[in-house]
Amino acid sequence: MTEPAEPAARGPRKRVTNYGTGRTALLDAAVRVVARGGLRQLTYRAVAQEAGVTHGLVVHYFGSRDALIEEALTHAIHSSLSISALGAGEGTAADFATGLVDMVETGPELQAFQYELLLEARRRPELLAHLRGLYEEYFEASRRELDRILPGPVNPGTSRLVFAALEGLVLHQLVFGESAATEEALVALRSLLAGSAGEPDEEPDGR
Repeated sequence: MTEPAEPAARGPRKRVTNYGTGRTALLDAAVRVVARGGLRQLTYRAVAQEAGVTHGLVVHYFGSRDALIEEALTHAIHSSLSISALGAGEGTAADFATGLVDMVETGPELQAFQYELLLEARRRPELLAHLRGLYEEYFEASRRELDRILPGPVNPGTSRLVFAALEGLVLHQLVFGESAATEEALVALRSLLAGSAGEPDEEPDGR
């Protein structure tokens, strides 16, 4: 009679490193996962691995993948607004969107995440209502800043046009990494705003 075989030796258990177990830390992790690999890579396990927590903790906080996506989107836009170049100046054309380049350089994941969600909304129309509502916050922030610069009330078309210019510059800097080109385009935009506001134009070097 042979002796029972010994159980196979198990390798050392992977230690979970806790980088932050709160909801905000998990949302930050979700933003990084999507920015790096697209929305299809967003799973409970991917977020847990990114945040250094257990899979069950992510399930506990969000309950469904759709809830995780919606909360991550809200978190990304509100975080982006909090570091936005809008509202940071003194209400003159010369300092409009002065922090835009730094915003992209210090928070590329936030920007990439939002563009990923915009593209995904073409395939998943259920995301559109949520995106539209949150983007209205961007449009309103743009309108408020332009109201400080331009004479008379700013209509929605103008604020959306200016925001679209800023968003396009963010996308190009995110993809091509050409911060100098972003700065050059911002100088041109500020010049247009200064002309509309009757302000002296800024110097060619942007100072």
